[in-house]
Amino acid sequence: MGVQFGRWNRDGKPVPPDYLDQISPLLSPYGPDDAGLYCSEDFSVLYQAFHTTKESQRETQPHTTKSGAVLTWDGRLDNRNELITQLGRGLTAMATDVDIVSAAYEWQGEHCFRSLLGDWALSIWNPHTRSLILAKDPIGTRQLYYSLDDRQVTWSTILDPLVLFPAKYLALCEEYIAGWFSYFPATHLTPYAGIFSVPPSSSVLIGTGKHMVNKYWDFDPDKRIRCRGDAEYEDQFRWVFAESVRRRLRSSNAVLAELSGGMDSSSIVCMADTLVSQGSAEIPRLDTVSYYNDSEPNWNECPYFTKVEEKRGRIGLHIDVSSSNFLNLELSPGHFPVTPGSGRVPTEPARRVAAYLRTQGIRVVLSGIGGDEFTGGLPNPAPEFDDLLVRGHFLILARQLKLWALEKRTPWLYLFFEAVRGFIPRALVGVPKHRRPPSWLDQAFVGRNLSALHGYQTRLKLFGALPSFQDNLATLEILRRQVASDILSSDPPFERRYPFLDRSFLEFIFAIEPEQLVRPGQRRSLMRRALAGIVPDQILNRKRKAFVERTAIETISIGLNLLGESEEQMLSCLLDIVNQQSLQAAVQEFQAGLEVPLVPLLRLVDIELWLRHLAKSRVMDFRKRTAHGSSKTLADGILLPPHRDFSQLRNNLKQKGGDTDGIQQARNRCVGESQQRDPGCEGSRSHR
Repeated sequence: MGVQFGRWNRDGKPVPPDYLDQISPLLSPYGPDDAGLYCSEDFSVLYQAFHTTKESQRETQPHTTKSGAVLTWDGRLDNRNELITQLGRGLTAMATDVDIVSAAYEWQGEHCFRSLLGDWALSIWNPHTRSLILAKDPIGTRQLYYSLDDRQVTWSTILDPLVLFPAKYLALCEEYIAGWFSYFPATHLTPYAGIFSVPPSSSVLIGTGKHMVNKYWDFDPDKRIRCRGDAEYEDQFRWVFAESVRRRLRSSNAVLAELSGGMDSSSIVCMADTLVSQGSAEIPRLDTVSYYNDSEPNWNECPYFTKVEEKRGRIGLHIDVSSSNFLNLELSPGHFPVTPGSGRVPTEPARRVAAYLRTQGIRVVLSGIGGDEFTGGLPNPAPEFDDLLVRGHFLILARQLKLWALEKRTPWLYLFFEAVRGFIPRALVGVPKHRRPPSWLDQAFVGRNLSALHGYQTRLKLFGALPSFQDNLATLEILRRQVASDILSSDPPFERRYPFLDRSFLEFIFAIEPEQLVRPGQRRSLMRRALAGIVPDQILNRKRKAFVERTAIETISIGLNLLGESEEQMLSCLLDIVNQQSLQAAVQEFQAGLEVPLVPLLRLVDIELWLRHLAKSRVMDFRKRTAHGSSKTLADGILLPPHRDFSQLRNNLKQKGGDTDGIQQARNRCVGESQQRDPGCEGSRSHR
């Protein structure tokens, strides 16, 4: 893993000599191991390394290919051995990931991206064609942002340098704000108009007069996996899941797994232990962290995660969150709040985990995100009904409707309607309750951003891919948006990995019959059957974990009370995102204990605190700007002027341990090398 920042002046003007000196302190906390730099007159790219595998410790980046392209790689390549065998070209088992990717690009060009399994993001500068390629893996677990105009292109793993050192004024992106209230913003958006994120499974080509976004790979709707019986399905599930976990255990240091006591995290930990005992995992040690709250009536996880600890013969880190504050308003020194929810002082549980990562030298954390959604944790027979319907299997459909109606104690006609409503235009059936925008949003704001507020929902198609496949892709897109909304940690830096979002694992899940995953009375049917004997029975047979509603209510109450006590008027109301009267009515209902949507209120607290931090940091100009000189819409003019107080920012980062001298040392090495080479050489990469 590593972070990168680059700038290409498309007008041919030299990059200012001190420009990267100002950027380096922002990057170094995320990549403390090494600094690399490539420079030519109008092009520069900076790389800060964060080593998580033994191979990455031998890398030198930015990497120059045999043809002269400059490649910067942030990732973990999971199919190393297969690619080494396929490519040949002098590659051995000692080759680094970036060596393998470089050879693949030299052989296939952009077509190689579809062959790269793992979590990754990369940039490739071709000095011969004067073009730049930015690309990300199919799930989008790595971040890569970019901004461009006629004069220059800048790109970065983190948003901070693109926001704090822009070439022009920035306006906030209204669609991003709308998406934050729903199922997260679209993957290509950032909070700032004119700054974009590279979408998952896509490459962005930027050249002279060019800016094209191309999707290089997608899941195959025609792929089918049909086994001879349940036992064969179970064997295949066990194999693909083990492979997914094994890939994410590749680490030169100990790995920390989140262990909640639920099926997802417990399955990851138990499978990892099985692989370690078989000698199939490249990992020194696997630790666990578990949270508990004895005062929460719906959240007593101790009996479950302790069962896993008993099985593995090891106690993990236990964190009591019963007395923790779940909302901090204070902005952390040296951290700019680039997105809603970021930049605030960490809670006590977060500080304990951070301290554990530092003391144990841990750089990788495993997460169970995606397990519920793709293994039947949310029992929904609708995709199975839809598949049977479009295939014309009416007798089987009638039988399954009857079985599920008995299980759910619901009329079969209602189940049938819920299944087929996805095919019907929204104008006829309306929007499901859980996708409706909150009543307290400004109606003009809602009208401009309906798609984002509805979660970018689309109709099911009768022809083409099976409805279950369409449903899986829609679910994956929500998770992609969730991952894209996250930001990297720098204090301490660590890499988060998601076994349930493995490409090969998802290909298997998408290709099997939905009936294998969920059956009447058998939530997570295939997963339970396949992992019997690996995961403790108490975990496999437990009921679904309850949503911890009381914690959410307390968090909302604290946030709204603090906002209400403030003398400042809510900026989200001033900017016509929220209707103040409607919000007051919703808050009164909330305080009276009536049912109101909790997630949008939680997101509102995040957005309001974020806007206030932007205003107080004095880098945000809240003038409203239109052609007529007045407007009240967010899209028309919350301006973010270019940041110029470099000295204060540098001092803050120095206090946080940021390396303000590393880039200068890399620059000196770069200049020294270029002086020893042909004077006509465009640039050179630094040595470690």
